[in-house]
Amino acid sequence: MPDRDFKQLLGFIMFWMAVGMLFMVFIPNNFVGVLLAAAFLLIGYYLFSGKCRW
Repeated sequence: MPDRDFKQLLGFIMFWMAVGMLFMVFIPNNFVGVLLAAAFLLIGYYLFSGKCRW
């Protein structure tokens, strides 16, 4: 069932987006938040693209 897998992936992504939003509430400095978001985007892309050989 590819449709179920896609829904599970979307649910997983939405869950972690919500966790990130809650985390950003507690970071007092916006610049640090933007740096963290950029770093996680790059790491996520690197892991998702399959370039990582772990």
